[in-house]
Amino acid sequence: MPLPAAYCRLVTAVNRWIALAASALVVVMVAAIGYEVVVRYAFGAPTVWALELSRLLLGPYFLLVGPYLLHIGGHVNVDVLYARLPPRGARLVDVLTIPVIAVFGVLLAWFSAPLVLSSFAAGETSTSAWNPAVWPYKAALPVAAVLLVAQALAEWLRALARARGLSDPCPPPAAEERPT
Repeated sequence: MPLPAAYCRLVTAVNRWIALAASALVVVMVAAIGYEVVVRYAFGAPTVWALELSRLLLGPYFLLVGPYLLHIGGHVNVDVLYARLPPRGARLVDVLTIPVIAVFGVLLAWFSAPLVLSSFAAGETSTSAWNPAVWPYKAALPVAAVLLVAQALAEWLRALARARGLSDPCPPPAAEERPT
């Protein structure tokens, strides 16, 4: 297997696994909110942690799922012009725009990593009644940014292969194989 194809498959497999694992956070969020509703309304004993936990987990959830969504085309696109392009034009647009995603990811990682380190060093907490440490939740941002850069490079290699008329080294799964 050529190196670009191996890279694309490895990065996409890692991001798929992370997306599936992060999707479990939805179960935790729903369980916490469900628990909150029951104890609040049935027993008159609201928690100090359930809603905050759900809010804190939402960020890592959508950040860690994002890189795999890039591979399967799950992000919102503005197809007004792109859909009307001939296949060759669309391939050229992909080759030119995917590096913009990578640059965004690099900048996001570059500027967010010091914030996470500072949060960790200071022992930053949420200042709520529950008062959990927030650095683990903040850490999802630079981690997801690095994963996004890796996936953007894989998608760029795919776009280059398609632009050259070669077979896609790592096609996205069919719609029925995509995780929900």
